[in-house]
Amino acid sequence: MQQKGLIIINFIIFLLIHTAFSKTILVGKSKEIHTIHAALALAENGDTIRVTGGFYKEGNITITKAIYLSGIDQPVLDGGHAVEIISVKSNFVTVSGFRIQHAGSSGVNDIAGIKIYNCNNVSIINNILDDTNFGIYTQFGTNCTIKNNHLISYGTEEFQSGNGIHCFKCDSMLIIGNEIMGHRDGIYFEFVTNSMIWRNLSTGNVRYGLHFMFSQNNNYINNLFKDNGSGVAVMYSHGVKMFNNFFEDNWGDASYGILLKDISDSYIEGNHFSKNTVAIHMEGSSRVKLLRNEFINNGWAIKIQASCDNDTITGNNFSGNTFDISTNGSLVLNNFDGNYWDKYEGYDLNKDLIGDVPYHPVSLYSMIIDNNPAALMLFRSLIVSLLDKSEKIIPSVTPGDLKDDHPLMHPLSL
Repeated sequence: MQQKGLIIINFIIFLLIHTAFSKTILVGKSKEIHTIHAALALAENGDTIRVTGGFYKEGNITITKAIYLSGIDQPVLDGGHAVEIISVKSNFVTVSGFRIQHAGSSGVNDIAGIKIYNCNNVSIINNILDDTNFGIYTQFGTNCTIKNNHLISYGTEEFQSGNGIHCFKCDSMLIIGNEIMGHRDGIYFEFVTNSMIWRNLSTGNVRYGLHFMFSQNNNYINNLFKDNGSGVAVMYSHGVKMFNNFFEDNWGDASYGILLKDISDSYIEGNHFSKNTVAIHMEGSSRVKLLRNEFINNGWAIKIQASCDNDTITGNNFSGNTFDISTNGSLVLNNFDGNYWDKYEGYDLNKDLIGDVPYHPVSLYSMIIDNNPAALMLFRSLIVSLLDKSEKIIPSVTPGDLKDDHPLMHPLSL
């Protein structure tokens, strides 16, 4: 907190000193200043460089001063598939309004369309990044904003692709309103803390729409993750809050709406999971609360491994899923209570809208498939129906303690 306060104070001092003395430098083919490099050489801290529409192929543009670099009529900065196009190496920089295309790539260095090096209070706003391998890359950044950018890449293999928005060892980042397509991972966080991912669209990426590891106390709100190769992966983190996101059409042998691996003390609330192979796969997760989520038309709604404990699954709607819950063990250390299950066949004699008998959401057939995938050929057969019916009456293989004691008779309005 003290560090954040010092950054804010320095920013206010910066504004007071430089606002009165700042100038605007205009760049254009028909202007006095023809190149961005020339403008940067003339600029001082606090100045604005405005670049008029046109095509600029100037190699690497390195910003080492606190400036506002803005485009008029979306000028094109082309890297010729050879260089990193913009390198930000100063605090208090804004880059806005450009089309940035054809960045280089390297098997050694992570070359990006825009890369932020060890800086704070940098803003990357309203840009188009086309065919840039890594799109916007931040390392050791603090209080940076990446907002309303459109990023598209054309990778087909993981090892040939970079991430759309990549943050490494950052704090207090704002990732807002971006559209990311065709990258390896749409948004990638590693060792990132106290940050917000809000209102982004991440679709059609080779691997994950969102991928984060070792990243604590971050919020993910109102994002859409759709049609990504493997869905979303959340690993080795705590204090994760995911509210009102949409996870859709993530199909494949190893695809998930969300993969939760070694996650603790987190909230997943108000999210919508539709048409995923597995909506949520939980492994080694503790004290995770799944509240008021909607699971519709998924293969598996939740796969919860026996390594999970003290997780709470309550107030969710399960409708149209092939299997609602699957697990790989008989020991149950998690709480399922007060959910709506469209497969529930119980009754409500006292009319309190809560079923009078518990619901066992794990079917015998789902456990058979986990151990023998070839058994899928019997799907919807009479013998499978008979096995599941008999197992629900007298549980012998499925975990008897994995049950919802207060199943809802009607779906919640979420």
